[in-house]
Amino acid sequence: MRFLRPSVVAQEFLSSDENMRLLNSTPLVFMHLMVLAVPFFGISWPAVIVCLITYAVRVFALTGGYHRYFSHRSYKTSRVFQFIIGFVGASSAQRGPLWWASHHRHHHQHSDGPEDMHSPLQRTTFRSHIGWLFTRRSTFAYERRVRDWLKFPELVWLDRFHFVAPFSLVALMLGLGFVCQKLFPTSSVTPMQMAMWGFVASTVMVYHVTWCINSATHLFGNRRFETKDGSRNSLLLALLTFGEGWHNNHHRYPASARQGFYTREIDITYYILKMFNKVGLIWDIHAPPASIYREAAENGEKAKH
Repeated sequence: MRFLRPSVVAQEFLSSDENMRLLNSTPLVFMHLMVLAVPFFGISWPAVIVCLITYAVRVFALTGGYHRYFSHRSYKTSRVFQFIIGFVGASSAQRGPLWWASHHRHHHQHSDGPEDMHSPLQRTTFRSHIGWLFTRRSTFAYERRVRDWLKFPELVWLDRFHFVAPFSLVALMLGLGFVCQKLFPTSSVTPMQMAMWGFVASTVMVYHVTWCINSATHLFGNRRFETKDGSRNSLLLALLTFGEGWHNNHHRYPASARQGFYTREIDITYYILKMFNKVGLIWDIHAPPASIYREAAENGEKAKH
């Protein structure tokens, strides 16, 4: 386990193919500088509520869309809905769904091995959490890993012009702030305040809970299954990420749309997917087979699922 040491971080940034590219890192650096300015635009209950809403909606779009759908195809849906959930996910400013899925599929193939770009067992915790996004290797998608999605031109367009989604959210927040200012002139809400809380603050929050799955859930938590990597289960991160914290479960059976394998393992994303299934938005939801539960029982798990 290697934690942040400035000399090691500097060495990694300066090493051959994996060094820092300032152009690629500029948006991330800018967002983290901008979040420091959020308090200067004031605070109001409408802004905080909108911040939490945009956080929740985009966390679900990433977990239920980018991850469980585009990366693992753990359920089926229509062409229209897959574009919608992809667009909402792209508003998180984590690039497009094909880029995201290609890197995640690469991670599963090489999890915690030398080729895993964000393994805290192979590199520093800083590198696994955020530093890998500054490297040359992170710049492009692995096209061969997402050939199943290349037949959809709208997804290829969204992946290429992924910045349209976050800019659209900024415009929406500015417009919402303007409407609130006009309707409630005595309130402290302004367009910039709404944009800073509804986009900047919530985006940085989404960044770090997402990245904690790459870093923290390979370091801290319990292991139900003996997988080839260091994946672990974490209740705290499961709550913050709507179910992604059950990471050891996920690495044992990635095709499952349900990552909290047992009723006590809270998986908000799965609950929402089940609701979408009931109204016909999605179908053919994959679940862990009986053999997985038998394996868990052999490892000491006695609870009902």
